[in-house]
Amino acid sequence: MNSIEHSPLARKLSAFATLSKDELAVLTQLHQRRKTFAAGCDLVHQGQPGQAAYILASGWACSYKIQPEGSRQIVDFQIPGDFLGLRSVLLRTSDHSIEPVVEIEAAEVMADDLLGAFADTPRLAAAILWAASRDEAMVVEHLVGLGRRDADARMAHFLLELGARLAFVGLGSKEGYACPLTQYHLADALGLTAVHVNRVLRQLRERKLVTFREGHVKFGDIDRLMEMADFDPAYLDQTGPLLK
Repeated sequence: MNSIEHSPLARKLSAFATLSKDELAVLTQLHQRRKTFAAGCDLVHQGQPGQAAYILASGWACSYKIQPEGSRQIVDFQIPGDFLGLRSVLLRTSDHSIEPVVEIEAAEVMADDLLGAFADTPRLAAAILWAASRDEAMVVEHLVGLGRRDADARMAHFLLELGARLAFVGLGSKEGYACPLTQYHLADALGLTAVHVNRVLRQLRERKLVTFREGHVKFGDIDRLMEMADFDPAYLDQTGPLLK
């Protein structure tokens, strides 16, 4: 990262407000304590006291909960520019676990540093609150998808949302994007079995709507895909690039 203003987080927050030099300086301070975390090793455990949050600089992570019988429900995926564990800092205890999907680099942000940044730069605090509210809106959409969309529409909506999020931070376009998720990740996120995920992806590919192969999502007919998924990106509240 050459400068903080080109970081994924700064690019995302710019949808809310153009950050001043002072606000960018505070954001730089929040990025100082950078660490690398291996894939598959929980960064945060469900029930863990919230001492720190993280800003994801590179790589992907997922937030999930384990059910009493042992099954996993993935609540959301995090991409560069997202906060990890922000809610657990404010609520003092994490209500979910966070696992890197691939090796990630993330900046550790201690609770006192975060609260100090909020106090010193209220407009930056408001921008981060906007980002957290946007994340909540995505979780609401995921809940609607699980309850009301059929498997094809659910998958299409999910892949379109990821594309819009990645395009916003310069990591995707209407052509497609790199995606490290496995069919098991998709199954745990979409409430499907891995076999069902494979079948749905094959059907979407055969209809020339989207192809997910070898770690890359390639959109075929994005207009038809958006129509099939009834995808309205208004809930993402983005003023930057979407998929059109």
